Amino acid sequence: MKGFTREETRFSLCGLNCALCSMCLGGYCPGCGGGAGNQSCAIVKCSLQHGGVQFCWECPEYPCSRYEGFNDGDSFVPHRNRQQDIALAREIGLEAYLTQLEEKRAILDELLAHYNDGRRKTLFNIVAYLLPLEDLRSVMSALSSRPELEGQQIKEQALAAVDLLQEAANRRGINLKLNKKLKRG
Repeated sequence: MKGFTREETRFSLCGLNCALCSMCLGGYCPGCGGGAGNQSCAIVKCSLQHGGVQFCWECPEYPCSRYEGFNDGDSFVPHRNRQQDIALAREIGLEAYLTQLEEKRAILDELLAHYNDGRRKTLFNIVAYLLPLEDLRSVMSALSSRPELEGQQIKEQALAAVDLLQEAANRRGINLKLNKKLKRG
């Protein structure tokens, strides 16, 4: 939204992890409150009406009706972990949360650089977003301990990464598909 800026653009007002978003990674969006290119947002308008809070949880009305139904559909990133991520950021502190977010971003960058066969970008964004950091670390460790992958074609490397990531998601009961918002009418 024009004229809306925030110091922290890796973690949005409403709890989305902009640092893991394909739109942000691709340079199409600077993150929530990052200046030119960010989209019009009702939550940004709300923040401005409430004194420019940097995170929704700072508002005395949090959680408000704007959160009702918001998690029903995804955009470029899953929305289902927003309130859980907000709770974690509040519990461990914003700086510690952002440190973990940066580690997830580094793992995402590694997945994209070394295991993307041209068809995995969305999946890798989703797993970086939804899987706990310890699971991502474990998958990356398992991949690095498989020297036979080094000589394989990228397609085989990608399949190995996908298999390990899917196994980690299955153990946690995490669905790795973006949820489409139901059309009203």
